[in-house]
Amino acid sequence: MSDSAGHSPIFAPTRWSLVLRTRGDSPEARLALSDLCAAYWDPVFRCLRSRGLDEDDAREVSQDFFAHLLTGGRLDGADPARGLFRSYLLGALKHFLSDARERAGRIKRGAGAGTESLDDENGAPIADPGSFLDDRQFDRAWALALMARSMDALRREYTEAGRAAWFEPLMPWLAGAEPPTRQAEIAAQLQLSEGALKVAIHRLRKRFREVVRQEIRQTLPEGGDADEELRYLIEVLAGGS
Repeated sequence: MSDSAGHSPIFAPTRWSLVLRTRGDSPEARLALSDLCAAYWDPVFRCLRSRGLDEDDAREVSQDFFAHLLTGGRLDGADPARGLFRSYLLGALKHFLSDARERAGRIKRGAGAGTESLDDENGAPIADPGSFLDDRQFDRAWALALMARSMDALRREYTEAGRAAWFEPLMPWLAGAEPPTRQAEIAAQLQLSEGALKVAIHRLRKRFREVVRQEIRQTLPEGGDADEELRYLIEVLAGGS
């Protein structure tokens, strides 16, 4: 795969530019908001799962949150000059959960009925959203989703360049070094010399870092440091759940 293999701006327009496009009620604004919700469904869902909600409940709460954004709780208050989109989305999610708890409480007090999707399996209410949603957990879910999107983007690049058969065999080297015997095996599989395989691995790793930085830049304020954000997300991932 040559270095000039048509690296396209996969993540254009930027996430912040999508946020700005969501202003108003035009079809374009609704489409931009829909695209934004699709891009960030996964970290919201992952975070809710990591905090103890089962899969169905986490999916339901995620759907409610993004439906809220799509149908009226727009991102008019979001401003790229104020910081990371990651931080803004987490704040919006906490606010949504807090409002949902208050609404459920009013329903129960007023009508003696109604269900609360944020109750645990024994019917006990979950603690306030500020403690329920741990920032570090959300950041880890964000990092996992970002890496998954970057991996998918890189896979598309290889496919479009006619190297789809290379991607899966080379992918393990993104996570770490494989033993030399493994290199010889994969080189034979791809009909490459071991030297050519090492070059292909180097290019894969380099391009993956570039794609990850591209994705990170979409969520930074103007002048934000992508390398600093990358270091933080790697630290969060290394810390585990």
